[in-house]
Amino acid sequence: MSAAAEKPRSIRIADADPNAIFQSGLEYNTPVRGMWNIVHTGMLIPGAHQIFACAQGCLRGVILTAAEMNALDRLSWISVSEQDMYDGSLEYDIIDGCAEILQKLPQKPPVVLLYLSCIHLFAGVDFEMILSALRSQFPGIAFVDCYMTPTMRQTVSPAVKMAAQLYAALEPRARNPRAVGIIGNDRPTDEGSELLRLIRGNGFILRDLTLCKDYDEYQQMGECALNLTYTPVAGLAGEELEQRLGIPHLHLPNSFDYSEIAANYWLLCDALGIECPDFSAEIAAADAALDRLYAEIGEIAVAIDFTAVTQPFSLAKLLTEHGFHVKYIIADAAAEDAAAFSWLAEHRPDLEIFSAANVNMLHFKSEEHEPVLAIGQKAAYYFATDHFVNIVMNGGYYGYAGIAALCTLMSEAYRTPKDSRRVLRHKGLGCPSCLL
Repeated sequence: MSAAAEKPRSIRIADADPNAIFQSGLEYNTPVRGMWNIVHTGMLIPGAHQIFACAQGCLRGVILTAAEMNALDRLSWISVSEQDMYDGSLEYDIIDGCAEILQKLPQKPPVVLLYLSCIHLFAGVDFEMILSALRSQFPGIAFVDCYMTPTMRQTVSPAVKMAAQLYAALEPRARNPRAVGIIGNDRPTDEGSELLRLIRGNGFILRDLTLCKDYDEYQQMGECALNLTYTPVAGLAGEELEQRLGIPHLHLPNSFDYSEIAANYWLLCDALGIECPDFSAEIAAADAALDRLYAEIGEIAVAIDFTAVTQPFSLAKLLTEHGFHVKYIIADAAAEDAAAFSWLAEHRPDLEIFSAANVNMLHFKSEEHEPVLAIGQKAAYYFATDHFVNIVMNGGYYGYAGIAALCTLMSEAYRTPKDSRRVLRHKGLGCPSCLL
């Protein structure tokens, strides 16, 4: 029996360790493309130009991503060859290559995101020397170190590091006590959320990279008196801005637990010095939306994956408490919702968790499944269903209003099938794309 065959692709939640549900091993990457990669993320900074220095095989995906976004004019590259590893020229190849690229651009960008690859880290390249030389040659450009290094996944993941580097070019500014930032997210927060109502409704200015129209608006994020994060990948960004610019950071996880949502809002109101309102009406609206949804979809099996919501176990607990038949979760760890994991292990011990990347999932799609309503692209792919909620990273939804909005999306997915073959191949959900 092969090593891959010995590794289970699923496990009962009662038998699982929330910190390491599955052992690491040979992986399978599903052909679903909705999640953002580092190219999509870097494009969030208005006017930024990305330069990738890596081998040609890696460059192929990078270049195609920019092309699919109609943004090839914002990306350049330096190809690294095997010979470069032997002649001691790695640093100078990057310096000279960047200089040539920048001199040929019709207009100098305000910031350059320079990506090195894992091969440079293996070779011990002096990144600081490269950046120092480029800053001396181009004093009007901010250079930010970025990393195309899948080998970082066991330390600081590329997504976490990229979210932090998005704000590395922010310069110190005088503090604006009425400015609040939301950082580390890759799409705007839903305008109907209580989170934004608390901020804007009390006269605060919202700063959010996803809303910035130009580089000056981006730099205004350095004025914030408070930064908020709500996705797991954003925590490092908040911590580093607190250390570097002195902006206090408050992490308010995007939970589906009513008590945790309430606690988040109390923390926010305390930090802003405002009275926390009564959210009874919003809670009642979320409950009513869940009741309507259950009356419509009944006992159909529900599958949730971690690419759709950052707390899949928290969502599974909420739905289970309201009578839904949550049968499957696709996730490799319970990052921020370990308490919900424990509750499910006790109350739904047979709930089945599937690995997102186990190589033994390769043929799972072709196996026979009962009708499934999927939340997330991986769940839609693995359970071969056209009835799915097509969101990534919470879709910008938050709080009680986010729960009600998700109910609407689940109802639409139940009633109206999508063309999964076409939809799931669309890279970077929410990004401008020439593939639509």
